[in-house]
This record gives sequence, C-alpha cells and structure tokens, in this order.
Amino acid sequence: MNHPVALRARIAQVESLDHEGLGVARVDGKTVFIDGALPGETVTFETWRRKPRFEMADASAIIASSSQRVTPRCPHFGTCGGCSMQHLDARAQVAAKQRVLEDNLERIGRVRPEIMLPAIHGPAWGYRHRARFSVRYVHERGGALVGFHEKRSTFIAEMGQCHVVPPFVSAWISPLRTLVDGLSIRDRLPQIELAVGESVNVLVIRNLAPLTPDDEEALRAFADHHGACIWLQPGGLETAAPFHPLGAPDLDYLLPEFDLRFGFAPTEFTQVNPGVNRVLVRRAVGLLQPAPGDRIADLFCGLGNFSLALARRGATVIGFEGSQGLVHRARANAKINGLEHLATFEARNLFTVSAEDVRGWGAIDKMLIDPPRDGAMSLVRALEAAPPQRIVYVSCSPSTLARDAEYLVHVLGYRLTAAGVANMFPHTSHIESVALFEH
Repeated sequence: MNHPVALRARIAQVESLDHEGLGVARVDGKTVFIDGALPGETVTFETWRRKPRFEMADASAIIASSSQRVTPRCPHFGTCGGCSMQHLDARAQVAAKQRVLEDNLERIGRVRPEIMLPAIHGPAWGYRHRARFSVRYVHERGGALVGFHEKRSTFIAEMGQCHVVPPFVSAWISPLRTLVDGLSIRDRLPQIELAVGESVNVLVIRNLAPLTPDDEEALRAFADHHGACIWLQPGGLETAAPFHPLGAPDLDYLLPEFDLRFGFAPTEFTQVNPGVNRVLVRRAVGLLQPAPGDRIADLFCGLGNFSLALARRGATVIGFEGSQGLVHRARANAKINGLEHLATFEARNLFTVSAEDVRGWGAIDKMLIDPPRDGAMSLVRALEAAPPQRIVYVSCSPSTLARDAEYLVHVLGYRLTAAGVANMFPHTSHIESVALFEH
C-alpha cells in the first residue's frame, strides 16, 4: 500500500536517466525517480508515490535546464503515455539508451562487450508503421476518443494528431473520432489496429457487436475517402478479415538490400519501424557472417525477417517459431522469394527447449536469437549440449539480455564480442539491442 503523499514541492539535482527515461536523483538519502527531469538539471518535484527505499515524482518546475532539453513537438506530450522522452534531444536519447544497455550488461550480467557498436538510427518522426489505437465513447468528453492511453492511466488521451505515426495516419485520427461517433456500436468498439504496407494501409476495427447497414456504409465511405483498407475483427485474432475494399493488395514490406519481400497479415507481428529494421537486419547478418555451407538456426524467427536475409547469403537456415501461423507465413515468404530450398521452418515452443532438443537439431554452426521480453534462458541453458560457434542475440529488453549474457559468458565460455542499441522506438524508453557472442 502506498503511503500518503504530501504534495509539497522539493528541490533535487538530477544525476542520470533510468531505463524508463525518468530522471534519477538522491534526496534525503532516498532515490527519487522524477518524470520530466533530465540529467544535470535542478528541478522542483512533487512525489506521487512514496516507498521505503524510493519515491516516484513529477518535475513541477525546471530551475536549471539541461542543454539537451528540447521543446516537445507533440502538443499532447505529458498527457499521452505514448512517448516519454520528447523533451530530450533525439541523439541524446540514443546515448542514454546505450548507457542503459552497458549498465545492465555490467550490473546484471557481469560482462562488458569488447566493442560497443555504433547505435542504429532512423527517422525520429513518422516512423511507426504499426500501432494500436484505443477507442472509447465518452459522452461527458464530447464523444469518441481515439488514441493512446494517458500517462499512468486507463483513460484515453484526447488526441488530434500523433507525430510518431506517418503524417497521413496522424491526419486520420480526427476523422476516425467522427466515424466512431456516428456508429451504432460506438460503445462496443475498443480498438483500431494500424498496419502500413508498401502498397496498402490497413485499419483493423475490433467490433464487439454486429454492424448495421448504416455502419457498414459509413466504414466504406471512410475507406474510400482516405485510401484505407478496413478489416473487421469480431472475435479473436483468427476472426480478423477484410471488409472493404475486397480484393485489395496484400500487406508487405521490403528488405531491398537482400532483394526480399515479406507478406504479412495486419494481426501478425512485424517490426514497428521499417527503416531501423532494414539496418538491424543488415547488422545482424554482418555480425553472423553467413556463408554457403553454414547451417544456421534462427530462433523466434517470426515470419522470416532474419532467416531469409541469411539464406540470401547462401547459408542453410532452419527457423523455429512458437506460432504455427507465423511458421506458415515464413514458409510462404520463403517460397515467394525463391528460398524454400535454403530456408525451412518448424513450430516449436522455445521456452521449453532441452539439451536433447538441441542435439536433435543436428550440427548448427551459427545461431540468431530474437526472443520476446522474457528472454531465452531455457534455450541458452540447453546450448551446453551443442554450442554454436557464433550467436547474434537481438533483444528488446536489456535486463534479460544481460541475464542470458551472464550464462553464455560465465558458464558456457562465450566472449561478448560486440553489442549496441537500435533506436527502434524514438522518443520512448524502449531499448532494442543486438549482441555478438563467440565461442
């Protein structure tokens, strides 16, 4: 239970940023995490949560400002919870993420990379090609709200624009609010999911009740006017299906450097930032150094994002993925790119991998691991049975990467040769990274 908090403002000298982008200060012997404060600043703050060992607070005034502070572009910054770091210069954001990665590797993993790789940058704005907008009809607030949740709240921010999605998507937000206002099921429509492709842009509308003929006509009119393809999802992910226009092109994205095209459904996982993804794939392939004759395992392979790039370099690749649907998609992508003779895919629960499983895969020269936030400890432990010579580990969580790195280095005898961040989500605290381990 939280202790009662007095709203009296106090002064702090901010020392650093934590992994969530909060300013870190020491006040009266206690660590204080201050939202909106930057390293080197003197701020007044108001505590909103007090614990015995730390406090959570908001900056109420900036007494001495950092040279890296910038004016947030978005008018909803501070209310919307979608971005937390727009007040920090974009390049300084990347440097802060690199420091978080280094700190996690050293503090949790007790390892240091021999080389810190240059950070992977991309566009700072308009980069987000996947998004899930929450929807809620609130009569007291004038109608429908479409956007992201407010900071530390289940309420939806009242948004008229968003600068991290492409400009044409940002321009859809207000018309979407008007669209929802006019639907008979406006209080039975919890979310709209966005997927931007090379030749089609899809909005998946989660409808918890059937549409009336007037509703259907309104959706068709919106799709035609704004050049969108609308899907409906009345139940689970498997129920998502095109509504209008029928016969639209399939969603896809490209990796031009590898002459690859990937088809995907709007409900299937793909990287949010296609520009950074292209550079990340190039770096992963460069670190793994695939060559004809190599046999490479791609773990948590998804729809083949890394697998097919490795196969394009002549390696034989076996991809393992927990989702049978994504395995089918990866096989289809191998076929459309003419790589089915080099890239094969199997469904496998990678959180229950044993040493016997690893031995059953046969000789693996190199491995790519791209797990979810939980990391890949079960898999890493199982590698003792047959450790590959080289591992590239792509991570979306520095703490679980560091945990797995500790085992790879201190138990299995790998060297952490290189590591660095990829700024997949500018203006947020999310940290994507890539690391190379050599046995």
